[in-house]
Parts: sequence; structure tokens; C-alpha cells
Amino acid sequence: MPMCPQNNVLEELLVLLKLEKIEENIFRGQSQDLGFGAVYGGQVLGQALSAAIQTVPEDRHAHSLHAYFLRPGDANQPIVYMVDCIRDGKSFTTRRVVAIQKGKAVFSMSASFQIKESGFAHQDAMPQVSGPDGMETEHEMALRFAHHLPPDIREKILCDKPIEFRHIDPVDPLSPEIAAPERSVWFRAICPMPDNPLIHQYLLAYASDSGVVGTALRPHGRTFWQPGVQVASLDHAMWFYGDFRMDDWMLYTMRSPVASSARGLSMGQIFTKDGKLVAAVAQEGLMRCRPEHKG
Repeated sequence: MPMCPQNNVLEELLVLLKLEKIEENIFRGQSQDLGFGAVYGGQVLGQALSAAIQTVPEDRHAHSLHAYFLRPGDANQPIVYMVDCIRDGKSFTTRRVVAIQKGKAVFSMSASFQIKESGFAHQDAMPQVSGPDGMETEHEMALRFAHHLPPDIREKILCDKPIEFRHIDPVDPLSPEIAAPERSVWFRAICPMPDNPLIHQYLLAYASDSGVVGTALRPHGRTFWQPGVQVASLDHAMWFYGDFRMDDWMLYTMRSPVASSARGLSMGQIFTKDGKLVAAVAQEGLMRCRPEHKG
């Protein structure tokens, strides 16, 4: 992996997620406009987890989080994170975080932290899939379809990204075929990161919101790139198991078991390249298609 130059997009993202402490248990984070029309949900997840992490003892790492996206965030405005220190126990620590923008809650999260402990261990095997070497990157795929996008959106979609994604079974974003509600994606930070494992945790939370809702659209032959399709994250849960590095390749496998009532549920597992299951994800997303665009 090459070293990154100064002022690179990964460093900018890590600064964005680090937050500014403005009062005891109160933090402020800036926002990025990634072309979605609102704040990317992963940004709020990563910043909220970062805020919570900064209020717990250093020997405790996040083991789970449960979050709700309450309102679309304004990508042009900062977000204030207020942390409520619910409990500090001998082994576990619990925090509640509320994200405030323009005087209203846009997001809420409960997170739990645990000291290092040993115990019973087992895991699912990592799926047998092709490795990331030689695969088309998400950026390269976007270049092939960029001429269909409005200029202002095209500029944001095609800018340098701090995390590289490589899809094992990519779909045509503008004319997708009906497929099984499954996807697998390799991803990693674009250059070396600090050794602090807590930074890797909140960057993984940031990345974990990518592509989850889209998995539930696959059996319907739709993507969020198409006119009339509205998608948004509604809630997000995540569990962490073991150590990992975001600057090494990781595999994100996703599957949607059900969609109904304009909502789709997706489940995900995140593996290190050598097959260790280090995180599990569950997310429900809003999925709407205006009647004039229904197939």
C-alpha cells in the first residue's frame, strides 16, 4: 500500500471523525457533501461512535451499537453530538449519543464498550470469493456511467474517496438486472492509518453504511441511481468481534432476507482477508418508488 501525500482525503476524513470537544461530553463535527442531497449516514455513525469513545476508559473498545436515523442531516452544516454517560461498570460501559442539527435531533445511538476478555469462540466461515486483486474499483465503475449524471452530482461522485471499494458482483447502476438479494464487496482505506484500534472502529462504522440498503433493491431490479427511487437508512446495528485494520483488505458480505411496507432489512458480515469475522451488521432502510416509475 503506497504512502499517502499530505492533505489526502483519508486524513481529511479522520479529522472529520475525530470531532472538536466544545464542552464536557459535547462534541462538534463538520459535515461532508458526498452528493446524496443529505449527510451520508456513515458519517453520523462514525462521528457518534467517535464521540462516545472519547468518554470511555482507554482499555474498553466498542462491542455494539444500535442507532436510529431520525431526520436527514444538512451536509452544509456542522452537527453537535451530546453524550449521556449511562453506566460505567467493571466490565461494560454504556453511552447514549444524540446528534443535534439546527436545534433538532437527527440521529440517536446507544453504544456499549467492554474490557478485553477471553471466552468461548466460534464463527461462520468466510465465503469462497475472488480476491480483490485486479477487480474494477467502484471509482472506475462510476467513471463508465458519469456521463449520465448532472455535472454537480458527477463532480461529487467522481472525487477521490478515502475508502476503496471493489464489488465482486457489480450491477449496472442505471439498468440493473433482477438478482438475488446478496452482494460481496472488498474494501480498505486508501493508505496507512494510525495504530489506535479505536480509530479503526469508528472508520469501520463509517464504511458499514455503504451499500446495505441497495442489497434489498437487487431482487426488484432497482438501484438508488435510477429516477424515482428513494432510499434512506432508518436504523443500524453493529457488533464488533476481534481486532482488525481498516488499511488492510476486508470483505463485506450482505444479504437481505425480507422487504415489505416500503422497508428492506439487510444483514452483513465483515471479514478480514485471512477469514476472521470481525463485525456483524443489521440495517433497515426506507425503499420507495414513485408510481410513475414502477416497473
